[in-house]
Amino acid sequence: MIAIDQNITDVRARIKQAATLYSRESSTISLLAVSKKQPVSAIQVAMASGIKDFGENYLQEAELKINELRGMSLKWHYIGAIQSNKTRAIASLFDWVHSVDRVSIAQRLSNQRPEGLAPLNICLQVNIDAEASKSGLLPEDVLVAVEQINSMPNLCLRGLMAIPAKSDDTQSTRASFSRMYQLFEQAQQLSDASSFDTLSMGMSADIEPAIAEGATLLRVGTDIFGARSS
Repeated sequence: MIAIDQNITDVRARIKQAATLYSRESSTISLLAVSKKQPVSAIQVAMASGIKDFGENYLQEAELKINELRGMSLKWHYIGAIQSNKTRAIASLFDWVHSVDRVSIAQRLSNQRPEGLAPLNICLQVNIDAEASKSGLLPEDVLVAVEQINSMPNLCLRGLMAIPAKSDDTQSTRASFSRMYQLFEQAQQLSDASSFDTLSMGMSADIEPAIAEGATLLRVGTDIFGARSS
């Protein structure tokens, strides 16, 4: 049986060790537990270890979990691909959306965020390595998108998100993360720096290079919950 509580302890130790190595404060690095395809019971174990932020990729699955755990003071992050016909539900259910890959999706989320809810926190997904197989804004299109989205009333643009190209070369991965950090700094100049504060990058396999290059939020699934069922 997967010892989720011990896994969380181990991940936090990795974060602290990497932060020390790269002269960063571990308190500036948040941990998002990616709970897609995990049962509510696994989420509850993670909650008992102090995890409050959970990431989901699949809307129907996430809706069931959110409703079952309603009232538990959790923050739910949508990190999957966004279809236009799903934006209304996403805007209603989630606290964060990391995978906004075009301005038209941001506009739909703003228009469909229910009255009475706080502005929806979003990150722009960047296709940092210009991979044909991945969604996301190309780096050269990010700054224009930032300026457009900043004026949308029901959104709070918090930062950028990326998944770099898979590579066994740590230096190549670090180079991708470094380009993300440079882009993040440029975008921050166009925004309110007090709220544009999130660089969502780094997963189980690349926690250390992400921290080295300035990540403020790590999206970790496998190293917390174990391998997912297909």
